[in-house]
Amino acid sequence: MAYTKPYHKFRDQPNERIEELFSNYLIDSLSYSKLMSFCRNEKDFEMRYIYRITGKSSATTVAGTAYHAALQLYFECLKDGIVLDIAALETRAFQVIEEVPANLWKLQKTTPTIEESVSRACKTVSMLLLNFLGEISTYTSDIKEIVGIEIYLDEWLKINGVDIPLPFHMKIDLVVLTNDGKRVVIDHKSKSSFSDEKELAFSSGKQAITYALGYETATGNSIDEVWFIENKFSQNRDKSSQLMCSKIELTEDTKRLYEAMLYEPTRRVLEAISNPDYIYLINENDNFTDTAEIHEFWAQTMIAEIDAFINVPENKKELLANRLRKIKDSELAAVNPKIIKNFRKHASEFIQYDLGNKDMNNEEKIEHVLRTFGITVKVQHIFNGFSSVTYLISVSAGVAISSLGRLKMDIANALDVSSVRIMKDLFVYEGKSYLAIESGRKRDADLLWDKKYLSGLRIPLGLDNFKRPVVWDLNNQSTPHILICGATGSGKSVSIISTIEYAILSGIDKIVIFDPKLEFKNYASYPKITVFNNIEDIEFEMALLVEEMNKLINSGITTRKTLVVFDEFADAVSQGRSGIQLDIRKEVQDGFYAPKKMKGPFGDYMADPVPKMKIKTVGRENSLEENLQVLLQKGRSSGFRIAALTQRASVKVINGDAKVNFPVRLCFAVPTATDSKVIIDEPGAEALQGKGDGLLSSPEYPGLVRFQAFYKPN
Repeated sequence: MAYTKPYHKFRDQPNERIEELFSNYLIDSLSYSKLMSFCRNEKDFEMRYIYRITGKSSATTVAGTAYHAALQLYFECLKDGIVLDIAALETRAFQVIEEVPANLWKLQKTTPTIEESVSRACKTVSMLLLNFLGEISTYTSDIKEIVGIEIYLDEWLKINGVDIPLPFHMKIDLVVLTNDGKRVVIDHKSKSSFSDEKELAFSSGKQAITYALGYETATGNSIDEVWFIENKFSQNRDKSSQLMCSKIELTEDTKRLYEAMLYEPTRRVLEAISNPDYIYLINENDNFTDTAEIHEFWAQTMIAEIDAFINVPENKKELLANRLRKIKDSELAAVNPKIIKNFRKHASEFIQYDLGNKDMNNEEKIEHVLRTFGITVKVQHIFNGFSSVTYLISVSAGVAISSLGRLKMDIANALDVSSVRIMKDLFVYEGKSYLAIESGRKRDADLLWDKKYLSGLRIPLGLDNFKRPVVWDLNNQSTPHILICGATGSGKSVSIISTIEYAILSGIDKIVIFDPKLEFKNYASYPKITVFNNIEDIEFEMALLVEEMNKLINSGITTRKTLVVFDEFADAVSQGRSGIQLDIRKEVQDGFYAPKKMKGPFGDYMADPVPKMKIKTVGRENSLEENLQVLLQKGRSSGFRIAALTQRASVKVINGDAKVNFPVRLCFAVPTATDSKVIIDEPGAEALQGKGDGLLSSPEYPGLVRFQAFYKPN
């Protein structure tokens, strides 16, 4: 029988009545975190939940978020019978940390820079995950079945016998069934020190009953207990347990108690958000918020119009616009507007390195943010590329240039970009060495393909930020093969089309295109070009190329040039034949049948023995991967040049052998810094702008070269 939710006098109304109800409140939903934010600091509640201004997060807060994401992955895999190790969990956690924008890190005394904040967050989450895996029995020893993971709920609740007029939004980390048949909600918490167990029963009772009421309303299944499992990232000197499980039992009596405790802050918040004249107070002693940020917000509400708050929902703008008008009418009568404007103008000075409101160009911002760390620099040259800008910086004597690498995030924060790239080696320009910093920019034009950039067999790949061609020299024995990687939409296909067009003009003898994704079918009609799409045809042709290569080597012919373009080679290799599919089987003789006695006109005689035939494995064909490996290793001496493309930045695909065989590696935009390191041995490609913005590693160039790939319209 299907579960039917109990009647709720606000939820069970026509949609137009619910919309009318929402119009009376400054927010459309409640949550436990909203209630606690209101109780802790009303002004912070107003900023975050009414005006929707995202606050900054400390390193420990970000580490806690990353820890939750890693545990979600762990239990999702555990439910399928897969147990993850520390490496897999750290990879997920570090990905969450990497995705935090530079301007959302909260800088503190212990973490005064973004770089140090990121480092602290990574170290903290690593310690949390080691604790978790080391004491996993705290979770699993009593779990019989995992019922749900990361459950998102929006439910209209009845609290203390009262129908609450706004739905509650909540995320439940884990729901399990225990060995003794209890249904339990588990909440993961990361802590610098354990909570007092006696206080926890009361302080967490409100959170426990919120989860229980939400889950029971949504599913009809009662929650017997809520476990808060605290993971303490600071290490105990006595080597005692780093995980503490506090169990809150939900009996009829405790439920009534916790509902009464939850009802009080709920009622207070509802009164505040339904009163347009309510004054939200600042708690100056709140250590969880940025004081400068709160005061900047306060000043903004004094003088700004509603359109300045870009995240406010449309259905709340009129309410808030009226509120802002009332604030101005009351406050500006007592406070000179000029004072408020000046306060707001200089409020950003309280926030370290936030240069967004400063009247500076980008060169001045770079110089300023580095000077705040005691490093005197001067931006001497600026080169605007198609997708990035290169700043050449002279550094004053006595500065350890290598130390600037740790300030990348601070420079990015000053420039209001997600990240910058600092070249590993110094860049020499007009006879002088400079530190080169690259920052992404919005591309306003395409770099169109032009035959003027072609010189012999030096295939142009694009232009760097100094407007110089970046090339792949097919005559250079040090650069025979190129590997091209990048995510979907990063520019791989457009780049290889440009390369093919230049190769046609260069007079190359033969072009073979392996095209499993059917993106280059139009080249099938070109002279000297053959295109293969089916995996069987690709395997057969690759074997023929190896055979052709061996003939050329034996005959000593080295002047002939053949370009092999292999799109999505990793996927093709994985789809190719393997194992017994490569066995060569033939019918061969396997002895003789016993001779038979025959009757003849002159008496009995023995017939000739009859051969016994049997199908046997007589050899083995090379796999597609093996033939590709042979062509990569031996083909360059006989004129074979290979351009291989893939989206998969995996160490299984791009291993040590691949890097040896592909001395030229081109990386377009990829999702993470880890992917970038796999391909070009350095981070940086995760910050590329896409659509042809690339990094090239080649023996012909010192260090990585950032460039824009050519685009050839149809």
